[in-house]
Amino acid sequence: MKPVRKAIFPVAGLGTRFLPATKAMPKEMLPVVDRPLIQHVVDEAHEAGIEHCIFITGRNKNIIEDHFDRQFELEVTLIERGKNADLELLKDDLPEAGGTSFTRQQSPLGLGHAVWCARDLVGDEPFAVILPDVLVKNPKGCLAQMMEAARDLDDKANIIAVEEVPMDRIHMYGVVGVGKTKGKAFEVTQMVEKPKAKDAPSNLSITGRYILQPELFEVLSSQAAGAGGEIQLTDAMLTLAKSQPFYGFKFDGRSYDCGSKIGFLTANVAYGLDREDLAQEFRSEIERILSGK
Repeated sequence: MKPVRKAIFPVAGLGTRFLPATKAMPKEMLPVVDRPLIQHVVDEAHEAGIEHCIFITGRNKNIIEDHFDRQFELEVTLIERGKNADLELLKDDLPEAGGTSFTRQQSPLGLGHAVWCARDLVGDEPFAVILPDVLVKNPKGCLAQMMEAARDLDDKANIIAVEEVPMDRIHMYGVVGVGKTKGKAFEVTQMVEKPKAKDAPSNLSITGRYILQPELFEVLSSQAAGAGGEIQLTDAMLTLAKSQPFYGFKFDGRSYDCGSKIGFLTANVAYGLDREDLAQEFRSEIERILSGK
């Protein structure tokens, strides 16, 4: 496989499950401890060697673009107050010049349509797709693990991150069928969107991380609307799977669906307890709340 240098971040969603918090602020800017969701997933991409981050935005999402730019007034204030550690933190998070691109998805036509909007920015090379409302917590990030697995696969391989879910919740996810093992991955024999438990080909759900081949854009260009009247990425992958291999990769770590309130709150607890500067006091506060004191 050619090197995967570019990653697409679909960030055009309205975040209605978090209203009123997301009325004026993108859900991708909601903080998990002290870093926005979007910063967590960009960190994961950079760890995996991604050189160019492509954001598919919508109206009222300019704050995301501002987050990945310099804020001169803030920097001057930090310098005047001698807050050098905070200044270095901001510099460390700043992408390299030319390392980010932003393009608009003018209408909410689905994840597949959002990915298609990046076709000219990606060009003719494999690319990653990272859903910003899914965090994967592990010492080695999910995408970096997928990159390692890709070394053992075909030049035109497509890879989907998967994880086990309880069968009583399987109807909430896209689910894959499991074929022969190849290296750290396995052949995907089926992709079924939100099946009933009795019809599910496995208990492995698709988990917001993909490495895909550029031929997908051609499929998406003529992809008919699917569930919800939207252009679904899964439908396009099913079409591409007729001519290219798809593999599933069961990653190490735990995912947090930060598009849901419970997942978001759980992620804050997990990431907070993992911070040396916060863990002891934070744990004491949680125990105090649970004990009713």
